[in-house]
Amino acid sequence: MKAKDPAPAVHHGVDAAEAAAAMIAAVGFPRMPGRVMMALIAAPADGYTAAELADRLGVSAAAVSGAVRYLQTIQVIRRVSRPDRRRDHYVIIPDTWYGLMTNNGPIYERLAAHIEAIGAEHDEDHAARDRAAEMAEFFRFMAGRMPQLIDEWEALRAARRTPD
Repeated sequence: MKAKDPAPAVHHGVDAAEAAAAMIAAVGFPRMPGRVMMALIAAPADGYTAAELADRLGVSAAAVSGAVRYLQTIQVIRRVSRPDRRRDHYVIIPDTWYGLMTNNGPIYERLAAHIEAIGAEHDEDHAARDRAAEMAEFFRFMAGRMPQLIDEWEALRAARRTPD
């Protein structure tokens, strides 16, 4: 008698994870690392193995390997190994996702300076200089507001976690 194949794994949030991954890819985040990151957000508490990620995403082990390497490099996920498990699992590092967004203040400042330099080279072209000035002003605004936004987020999060 032939053994039954195990039931296929049930993965939750697949459509929403794929939509979110497509959105972050549209703004420049690498596609496969984005898909892996979103799959790990929806993963069970102990995360997914590389094989489980490949199964969930319908991709090769090589695609998963490159994506997890990238996400580990930017410190969004970590590999968890335990002696009682044969395979390592990957999990999202808590709070790292908003750290990625908020640590961009210095980048915004440098970007603003470069954009101003672009505009400064347009003595006669007022439209180019004005575009550059407005864009640089926006990035400086973001750099200035980011610490306040973090404070607001942390206060909101603390209030949600505090029992009444």
